Amino acid sequence: MLMTRDRLIKKGGLFLVPLLMVLFCVSDAFARNDQLTFPVQDVLNSDDAKERLDGRVKFYFDTQKSGEIARNFGEYRTNKKTNAFNKSDLKACNWAFLSALIALEKRALREGGDAVINIQSNYKNNPFSSETEFECGAGNIIAGVALKGTVVKLKP
Repeated sequence: MLMTRDRLIKKGGLFLVPLLMVLFCVSDAFARNDQLTFPVQDVLNSDDAKERLDGRVKFYFDTQKSGEIARNFGEYRTNKKTNAFNKSDLKACNWAFLSALIALEKRALREGGDAVINIQSNYKNNPFSSETEFECGAGNIIAGVALKGTVVKLKP
């Protein structure tokens, strides 16, 4: 017996809906979104940072003392992601953090600043303040770091 087009779609739809539900549940079960913290200084001392950061902009995290401010250019945010597939969380998060610092450095230079102060992690718009650590969202495929900080020109 030949099936009509409508009947075939109905039968296929009855099969397709449960299949999609199973696939959705399975993908959620394997999804990972861990919020981890890592040392700031390890990244700043790395060869990658020495090669990629310009050096004309200083970074001050949380409440670290920066000196007297000559001009405030405002708060800026950055959100950097990196491929985390087949990488350790540490390696992927450090790379995303360095990318976020590079973006803040470029913004500071563009605005005429020489420092970024009050830097905080801001993953999923949830501030995390620390002078020594940054927060990273690590998943199976992507790792991300969001930072916010105030670009300033320091008095000499």
